[in-house]
Amino acid sequence: MCSNDCMRWSGQAIDASRSDALPGLESNSGFVRSVTTPEFAGVTFHEVLAKSALNRVPSADGSGTYGWTINPYRGCSHACVYCFARPTHTYLEFDGGADFDQQIVVKTNVADVLHRELTKPSWDRHPVALGTNTDPYQRAEGKYRLMPGVIRALADSGTPFSILTKGTLLRRDIPLLVEAARSVPVDLAMSIAVYDDTLQQQVESGTPTTAARLATVRAIRDVGLDCAVFLMPVLPYITDTRAHLDDAIGRAAAAGATSVMYSALHLRPGVKPWWFAWLERTRPDLVPRYRSMYLDNTYAPADYRRWLSERIRPILHAHGVGLGRVDPATGSMGFSDHTTTDPGEQSRPTSSPLKRADPQFDRRLAGAVPGRREPAVPTLF
Repeated sequence: MCSNDCMRWSGQAIDASRSDALPGLESNSGFVRSVTTPEFAGVTFHEVLAKSALNRVPSADGSGTYGWTINPYRGCSHACVYCFARPTHTYLEFDGGADFDQQIVVKTNVADVLHRELTKPSWDRHPVALGTNTDPYQRAEGKYRLMPGVIRALADSGTPFSILTKGTLLRRDIPLLVEAARSVPVDLAMSIAVYDDTLQQQVESGTPTTAARLATVRAIRDVGLDCAVFLMPVLPYITDTRAHLDDAIGRAAAAGATSVMYSALHLRPGVKPWWFAWLERTRPDLVPRYRSMYLDNTYAPADYRRWLSERIRPILHAHGVGLGRVDPATGSMGFSDHTTTDPGEQSRPTSSPLKRADPQFDRRLAGAVPGRREPAVPTLF
């Protein structure tokens, strides 16, 4: 932050004894301060010094592969009701509802820590994904400016990376991304799930408008970089109408999206209470249907997913948009593998980018990282 911002924000620091400071901060040497400011009404930023920047993430497909991610922030002011990352906030002694939206942990030293990790001889330049848990371009990034340092560290070390975001702040860093793409593969994707403006503000109240995100896709494409669109999640009986899907895919194609990825809503146990509370307030008529679909399940039933594929197939074909692939380890877009596939398939896992980057990876993927203890649960910072 600039000196004026630092002075203004220093005056907003919260004393450690107050209840709205970070839980457990008295015993946490990484804690710096908690900050509020009128520019972010209702939001508290908890500044911390991170112990590590790279997160090792096992693949969700049971293959035994793993990927690497970076999360400069914990919690997200985009406030997407359906966000699957909400339960991760409970590790910080916050709840996964309003606290996830309003209590934001900021790893102020993430770029410096990342640089140290990437310059270790043991780093193999595996692809790294950003934005697959919390959004690196949420509003706070406009103040903290963590991403330029992260991008430079990745590019300078020769590490391929991907960014998935709902944030139009990414446009600030387009020149830096163009520069990075000259030396490493860079994959970008904009998450745009809702194309009805009223509904978008109800279900994603802290996000930029759909039009602003589509304009960001166009800005990325205008400088010659690829940009996928994540049409995720498709909300059953809400955004799965033929009209909505046709409008969504058509507008993504018009913005220049190089591929589209989609999947039906999935609700992890820690997300369900917040989703159903929202549904009861806004669409009580759909509560019985959602209970039948998700009460005992995380994912939409197979027959619904097949139905959704059959509905989307002709729409993708009509707009000439290819179906992207999602990496099973990180949830990223697959690191420059923009192969056009059968548009009738839901976006499904492809081979891990780690396998493509390292042909010998399968022989050693089952082992732990040498010299590194894997935590039983996610660490605080």
